[in-house]
Amino acid sequence: MSQQPARTEEQYYWDKWITSRDTLAGDLLVKKYMPLVSYHVARISVGLPKNVSREDIKSLGLMGLLDALQKFDPSRDLKFDTYASFRVRGAILDGLRKEDWLPRSTRDKAKRIEAKIVELEQQHLRHVTAEEIASELEMSVEDVYQTTNEHFFANVLSIDDQLTDDDHESQTYSLKDHKTISPEEEVLKGERMTELEQTIQKLSEKEQIVLSLFYKEELTLTEIGEILKLSTSRISQIHSKAIFKLRNLLDS
Repeated sequence: MSQQPARTEEQYYWDKWITSRDTLAGDLLVKKYMPLVSYHVARISVGLPKNVSREDIKSLGLMGLLDALQKFDPSRDLKFDTYASFRVRGAILDGLRKEDWLPRSTRDKAKRIEAKIVELEQQHLRHVTAEEIASELEMSVEDVYQTTNEHFFANVLSIDDQLTDDDHESQTYSLKDHKTISPEEEVLKGERMTELEQTIQKLSEKEQIVLSLFYKEELTLTEIGEILKLSTSRISQIHSKAIFKLRNLLDS
């Protein structure tokens, strides 16, 4: 007679949580999956201004984790960490969209930088460097990188601004099968990917490595620093410089 495999401690707490919403079990599961929150906080914070508190972002992520615990259906063929990761990231981004987290001064500074880029490129008939822009605007190079990246992230959030799942229940929309990509969308997507790949190849080797490890391998800046034997602040500088170059190259 074969024996049933012993339940793990985690399975025990999941059973307690699913069947009776046991508070202790819920607290222990939250503690176990908090690294997911820390992971997404670390990645998303890279594009945020310094005035945005990491604790505030962490609170948004924790709300996403709690929401995942409440709505997770163990009968579905989906791992909780995959489901929770989606909810945590979504909660952070939704929270950021609802708050005017980018200061007016930063928006004004970004407009000045973009206007100066256009002016200098028309004057020199080439891509201009952050050093040239900083000199013209009497700013530090680091400030140019930081402002450009913050404004870029704000634009991404704005473009990607969509209603949450709960909002869909009170609104009427024409429904679209988002899983099916039209031939036109497939062609455009392929062209954008090809353009992005070709543009990335124009970056330095170290910049390409940092972008690949951050966006493809989904490592944090600290982890990338450990691999390349550089400080986290240095990796952040390389990342900012790479994004700045990409924006200029893609906008040309």
